[in-house]
Amino acid sequence: MQAQRTAQAFGLALLLALSTVAAPASAQDAAQDPKQPSVDNPHMHFWGDSGLNNCWTHFDGNDSAGSASEGYGEETFPEGQQVEVEFSCNMQENLKQDLYLDANGTLTFEFVVSVWSADACDADQQECIPLTFTLMKGSTEIASQEFPNVDKSGNDEVIQWNLNANETMARWNRSTEEPQIHVQFSWPGYSGIDCILPFTDCSGEFRFFYTNNAENYTVEANYPVINQTIPGEGGGDGGGIGGAVSDAIPGFGLVAGIGALALAAVGASRFSREE
Repeated sequence: MQAQRTAQAFGLALLLALSTVAAPASAQDAAQDPKQPSVDNPHMHFWGDSGLNNCWTHFDGNDSAGSASEGYGEETFPEGQQVEVEFSCNMQENLKQDLYLDANGTLTFEFVVSVWSADACDADQQECIPLTFTLMKGSTEIASQEFPNVDKSGNDEVIQWNLNANETMARWNRSTEEPQIHVQFSWPGYSGIDCILPFTDCSGEFRFFYTNNAENYTVEANYPVINQTIPGEGGGDGGGIGGAVSDAIPGFGLVAGIGALALAAVGASRFSREE
């Protein structure tokens, strides 16, 4: 009888130990992926092809695989034609864990563009969409910012967008709410009298710089990432000590469940013997 109780206790201890070791390991693996955001890795970097047909992001500043060697993507337009671009930069991979941000923090976006177009725009006769950046949370628009005074004479323009976070930005669900940056610009092309001069190129142009640019411009988004979980995440109301601890310690819910089943089995066996 004593040997049976000893075997049951040993089995319970083994189950608890295996669960404690195995559960946090998967979470740790995700956190160590350099392409994923974390408290120690909050900078999202921008990459893309040379024609602005494909723009992507991830959090590894050393991985520019597939990105244009020039360090930027651009579109050109014939003289006088509308300079119009619209594209999105999506995360290359889905979030492997929910992303939590400080609701009282600040998101900082740093971009560099170069635009060659007309300077003025008659909104009554022409389409006029100033340079606009929009932050998306999956398919939901979170915030948008226009930059109407961006230089349009072909000079590199450094742009910084500081966005105050709020409760809507506190949690980003993995696989469905990845951050995405949408870029839009539409402005009349230039066709001044000087364009008739020999060797004068009045083609329109829009250039968007990537993180791996030769000029060493900073092109990234800095997210106020924090370590946090929401009570009751994963189902239930999260009430009681078990709910609070399971949110704080990865895998604790599994450990507690197995432990409860094992204890119940031991208790039932003992109760049967006493009867």
